[in-house]
Amino acid sequence: MIRTGTTPSGIAVIGATGSVGGAVLDVCRSFPDRFHVSALSGLSNVSRMTALVKEFSPELVSMCDPEAAASLKRLVPPGTKVLSGIDSLTDVALFPGTDQVVFASSGTAAIPALMSALEAGRSVSLANKESLVIAGPWVMPLVRSKDQMRPLDSEHNAVWQCLSGETDRSIQSILLTASGGPFRAMGTRELERVTPRMALKHPVWAMGAKITVDSATLMNKGLEILEAMQLFRLPAGKVRAIVHPQSLVHGMVLFSDCTMKWLLSSPDMRIPAAVALAYPERLQIEDAALEFPPLETLSLSFEEPDLKRFPCLSIAMEAARTGGATPALLVGADDIAVKAFLEGQLSFTAIPGLIEQVLTSYPGPSPTSAEEAIAIMEWSKRKALEILCPGKPSRRSIS
Repeated sequence: MIRTGTTPSGIAVIGATGSVGGAVLDVCRSFPDRFHVSALSGLSNVSRMTALVKEFSPELVSMCDPEAAASLKRLVPPGTKVLSGIDSLTDVALFPGTDQVVFASSGTAAIPALMSALEAGRSVSLANKESLVIAGPWVMPLVRSKDQMRPLDSEHNAVWQCLSGETDRSIQSILLTASGGPFRAMGTRELERVTPRMALKHPVWAMGAKITVDSATLMNKGLEILEAMQLFRLPAGKVRAIVHPQSLVHGMVLFSDCTMKWLLSSPDMRIPAAVALAYPERLQIEDAALEFPPLETLSLSFEEPDLKRFPCLSIAMEAARTGGATPALLVGADDIAVKAFLEGQLSFTAIPGLIEQVLTSYPGPSPTSAEEAIAIMEWSKRKALEILCPGKPSRRSIS
């Protein structure tokens, strides 16, 4: 929670050098009297982290890549503590003087740190889908109150705001909006000719390569459905996706009395970041209103996603219904499929086929712990590589 008085709230950001981490730090930059950046973590971007250390003066910095950490250590002030390796993420999450930990990185590396932060009673702002898609059954029981876990993705943050003051039993369904990606109007034959360069041009958001391709296939929306089920403790039948090309409505909740709440805002990640950091207060983002169209010109449209042209969403929806090992298998297989597409080894329309092959190949049981779920995800990565290059031992990293 935000400290009272004149002492700023301590913020630790895991994934500080990425786009979501950048939005969070923009909020901290705009409100230095409210937020003090106590700790930062990144993967390997030394130049970006050096600039952030110079600007925010955190007491602790972590780089998951040991070589990057060694380089950073030579570039930061002597009083800045620099740690390296995946295990250091827990040190960042538990750093003294930190009130809220922001998880803005992708992948599963930060799951132990997330669980440690929740167990320690830290407020958490979460923009890491894999944490809940893979390990949600073991992460969510650690959440002590409704405001301890604050969704940071725009869609889940919107739903979270719509649910403020409501009871769980009043929820009839949740709708997560999707822009439809760059290929919303393309026919099947055109989709077969999609290149990585085309897929990386998202019509609304500026994101990393993996999530941008996932948005183009609509897999990202499928993963968000799985994430929402864990966040809001809902069954698969109560969470669905709808295409909204204007990207002004970010989430909707239909209640049992047939009333509905929507949350509208500019597609600006600083807005959900500010909501999560300052909860229950609201901060004024000076230029965000300039991007929102005048109400008298507002035009909103919605359409059902085409599951035939974008089968990745259908696969994810089935994973939501199936549960067990399937969500972890889905995450791992999709990760390798997207990498293969970006490297020119797999066509855009072949991505769902590879994922389905992996899902139907798994011979084992459902996970009983977060560690087992992560191991299943790693198995699915290896299986996807085996399918891509049969008979050849893979030299590619699966991390």
